Amino acid sequence: MDQDLELLRRCIDGENSAWEGLLKVYTRKIYNLCYRFTGRAEEAEDLTQEVFIKIFQTLQSFDAAQGSFSTWLHRVARNHLVDHYRRTKKDRVTGSIEDDLETIVEKPSTETSPAGHVEARELKEHLQRGLDRLSPDLREAVVLRDLHDLDYVEISQVLGVPQGTVKSRINRGRLELARVLKRMEGI
Repeated sequence: MDQDLELLRRCIDGENSAWEGLLKVYTRKIYNLCYRFTGRAEEAEDLTQEVFIKIFQTLQSFDAAQGSFSTWLHRVARNHLVDHYRRTKKDRVTGSIEDDLETIVEKPSTETSPAGHVEARELKEHLQRGLDRLSPDLREAVVLRDLHDLDYVEISQVLGVPQGTVKSRINRGRLELARVLKRMEGI
């Protein structure tokens, strides 16, 4: 937290290396959030860039008294994703499986067999298809809690809803995701 505040101070003072440091720390987290929200790599990359442009433009509006930088960053990203969702609602089309496969394939490790990589990729694809079927409210709550490990207070701040609503959405989202995944197994 203190490290974030120091980086922020240096960013506001115009240090390029500090901005690069913030990007290094948070780009992957924001990309993952964008990808889980959209399910498409290229769209997630574009949205990640848009979020960081917005962050750069509004960096001076961050108020540490309102919460951590990470929480503020997630709130800005979430608001941008919601705006994007509303703008593209009418022309949204489902991505092809080939697009999904490209984004989910990971670099092989020396510890996992090729069959293990295929299995892991299939599990990720299955999970992403399940997440895609949840409503945006439930999806974002589940993603922030289970995939980004934010606590209830942080999620409440990011989403701008009471903690009880957060807990309810996470619970309903998990139950719905389990039902969706179970139905998908039967297909």
